[in-house]
Amino acid sequence: MKGKILLILMLTCPLVTSATYPFILNKKASTTVDTTLIPLGGNAFFNTKGDPKDAIVKEGIQPWKSEKSTYSIYFKNEIARKCDLYISLLPGESLGTQSYTSRISPGQKNPIFVGRFSLSAGYQSIALEGISKEADFFPSISALTLLTQAPGEFSFVKDNIDNRFYWGRRGPSVHLSYTMPSEKKIKWFYNEVTIPVGLDPIGSYFMANGFAEGYFGFQVNSENERRILFSVWSPFKTDNPAAIPEDQKIKLLKKGEGVYTGEFGNEGSGGQSYLRYTWEAGKTYQFLNSVEPDGSGSTNYTAYFKESGSLDWMLIASFKRPKTDTWYKRPHSFVENFNPNFGHILRQATYQNQWVSDSSGQWFELTEAKFTGDDIAKRGYRKDYEGGAKAGYFYLQNGGFFNGIAFLNQIFQRPAANKMPIIDFKKLP
Repeated sequence: MKGKILLILMLTCPLVTSATYPFILNKKASTTVDTTLIPLGGNAFFNTKGDPKDAIVKEGIQPWKSEKSTYSIYFKNEIARKCDLYISLLPGESLGTQSYTSRISPGQKNPIFVGRFSLSAGYQSIALEGISKEADFFPSISALTLLTQAPGEFSFVKDNIDNRFYWGRRGPSVHLSYTMPSEKKIKWFYNEVTIPVGLDPIGSYFMANGFAEGYFGFQVNSENERRILFSVWSPFKTDNPAAIPEDQKIKLLKKGEGVYTGEFGNEGSGGQSYLRYTWEAGKTYQFLNSVEPDGSGSTNYTAYFKESGSLDWMLIASFKRPKTDTWYKRPHSFVENFNPNFGHILRQATYQNQWVSDSSGQWFELTEAKFTGDDIAKRGYRKDYEGGAKAGYFYLQNGGFFNGIAFLNQIFQRPAANKMPIIDFKKLP
């Protein structure tokens, strides 16, 4: 397959010259050249998708049929320097011409030299656009190769061990773990969450009220659907809900009007409930949930939700978890993207007012949280994440390939708001 492909180096990657020979061709014995291979399977994203069959797979961009399909590849450069850029085609592919270089004969040997560029420090974006093709498909591209003489790290998703291309394209998940009062039987957790306008792309899960055995928050599932999600893991560890023994299954106690309930798998298994609800960015929502042992070796979990200013709490669901005897443990929040096609888009959540109540009804404000990240963040494969405290609230953000400034495992404090929630628990549905 042959075709013309335009490589557009975005703002931070100005072209130095397309006439110089690459480092590898005029390398002197005393010169050290660092070679970095960036696999597209974990680092490329659609800008536009012109054909439903066009895809990004673990091998790279394959197939690529439509001229309307455009792609971007992202990586982070730690220091300013020059680099020589190559693209690698999958075996059996050839390229007719490319911008920034003279004509390349079909079947030219891999990798194909594109040009020499100046890279500033920070995230870089390389755009791929198909101009014309002589066959049904454009060449399938597997990787970019960067050659540099100045030492320094590049940050990107480096391997597909444990399916990291998938997790890397989803982006780094980040969390806030709140510090609770010690030696208290905590039953309730209350949180207020606002998603800034424009920072709620498809695939976002803004988790508000996490606990040791599950989580509670809201999602953006598609352009037309949003959900309030409440899930409790089974004590039986499996990714297949069908494998859970009957005596370890999550049991539904009650649910709210219009709420779907069922099972979930893939990331642990258990009971799941969700309400299709068109929540809006820019508005503040309140989350309230409880964890309480039933005295018979099981624990009950119940979740309520409402828009700030509304008088009435909506019941999402109440579940019983067998073989569990616990009060509320590990209150936390997180922001993640569950759709790998939207991992290049920025998302953010702000968490304004956290409180817990013990079994006797006494409230305690939570003003301290630890900021952590998932495996992709810890490895430095994606560094477009941030979190902490500012302007009196906690916040989390990820995606978008911005140059974040927060370090993992920091402890943050916010000033006490002294806005204790006023809730008549007896009137909750």
